[in-house]
Amino acid sequence: MSGTDELYPPAQYGWGWILLAIGVLVLIAGIAWLVVVLTRPRRTITRPVPEPVEGPWLTADVATVLRQEYLGAIAQIEADYRAGRSDARRANLELSRTVRGFVNEYSGIEAPVLALDDLVRLGVHPALIDAIGRNYYPSIFRRTAPVDPLVGADAARTVVTTWY
Repeated sequence: MSGTDELYPPAQYGWGWILLAIGVLVLIAGIAWLVVVLTRPRRTITRPVPEPVEGPWLTADVATVLRQEYLGAIAQIEADYRAGRSDARRANLELSRTVRGFVNEYSGIEAPVLALDDLVRLGVHPALIDAIGRNYYPSIFRRTAPVDPLVGADAARTVVTTWY
């Protein structure tokens, strides 16, 4: 021992040495990243080729299939009304939903959420305006006796078969 009881603080490094050490570490990490990226094998993404699906939509065009689907739904609503499983208001409501759904799927017009005035403003096919204005609105919204759903079914068929 030296004979003095004083404590000396540890030697301090200058800022330059610390910055140099951080720079070397960043350089080593960058080189390691480059080595990993450049030596990885290249992967090619291949999409599986879907197998052809057979169905009625391949033999007929989409519009014809859509029309047949909705004409079947209208016939079912009419059959339910004739069998007494649905009353006149309910049948007209279902016909309105069916026709509006057809217009939406066929042309993209958001007919299920548009009011009659909005459809008139858009200038849609007159058969739709006539069906909604004469058959469905009076049956659904008025307190008077509903319009005969068989007439509404005929109007719905007219919309589906004559739509653009």
